[in-house]
Amino acid sequence: MNPTLTDVAQRAGVSLSTASRAFSDPDRIGRDTLRRIITAAEEIGYVASAGRRSRAAGLPTRSATVAMIVPDIGNPVWASFVKAAQAHGWNRRQTVVLTDTDGSPDREREIIGELHERVDGFVVCSPRLPAHDIVELCGDTPLVLVNRTSSEASSVVPDAADGLRQALEYLRVLGHEHVAYAQGSPLSWSNQTRVEAIQQLAEQTDIELEVLGWQAETVAGGQAVAASVVASGATAVIAHNDLMALGIISGAAALGVEVPGELSVVGIDDTPLAEVGRPTLTSIQVPMSRAGVMSIDMLHQQLTAEPGQTPSVPRAVTLPTQLVVRQSTGPVAGWTPARRDRGEA
Repeated sequence: MNPTLTDVAQRAGVSLSTASRAFSDPDRIGRDTLRRIITAAEEIGYVASAGRRSRAAGLPTRSATVAMIVPDIGNPVWASFVKAAQAHGWNRRQTVVLTDTDGSPDREREIIGELHERVDGFVVCSPRLPAHDIVELCGDTPLVLVNRTSSEASSVVPDAADGLRQALEYLRVLGHEHVAYAQGSPLSWSNQTRVEAIQQLAEQTDIELEVLGWQAETVAGGQAVAASVVASGATAVIAHNDLMALGIISGAAALGVEVPGELSVVGIDDTPLAEVGRPTLTSIQVPMSRAGVMSIDMLHQQLTAEPGQTPSVPRAVTLPTQLVVRQSTGPVAGWTPARRDRGEA
């Protein structure tokens, strides 16, 4: 088994965080302590990652290995994100290594712990662990969060509230006064923030909102919640993502409910699947390709910082969202433009 940074720290008689700084930010460590740590590493054969070796030697990082952690690579929203990040990472001299947690916080913790000594930076997407736990697990290794904000780490998040505002206003104009929201995972920060946003927006737009129970963020999860959507009496539903929305359309059809004639369905993400379903899916577009590029740029800034340079304040980038109208949404039965105001007969 190859020696780890923990072995180096124990041999040198220092804490793990001090041993980590010897390779990531050596100017913050006394000369004697640094020499002791480097000597211990050489004695046990510990080999730091390329980026850490460069920083320990006071040299600029020329290339880096980045661990990109996603909750479900089967979801096409992450395919566009990863593709854009890998392409941009190549230009930034970053090799992107992709890992999938299957939406498990335990798996997420295990992956970060396993890769901590092997990579130069992390991009953690829609994490299931609390942000503070992720920051602690990554230690001094540069980190960017996607779909999660934190005062301790840089982040890229979509403006979910604005996309939901557009969707509710559109549905309200079409006569929908009772709307359901189909939740995703209870561990999803995105789900929590969307529920909070849509509850406030529904009150502002005078819409009766039904927040349904948690489901898997998959087609099967959407099919499972379809009966609850129909039973709620809502004339429209917004799903946590496109996969769930497609599952709701399928489940509604199995129950004899026509989309959009009897039920309008809106997804979130606007993945390529939204354009090929029947009916095609109205969805809130989230610019995940742009998010992939931004995450690599933000990580690059951290990786190329001069040794000893004062860490910059974590950045939080918010990306715009846009409702894309397709065939899965329509007016309620009997709706006409003249009756779009609730007070008219």
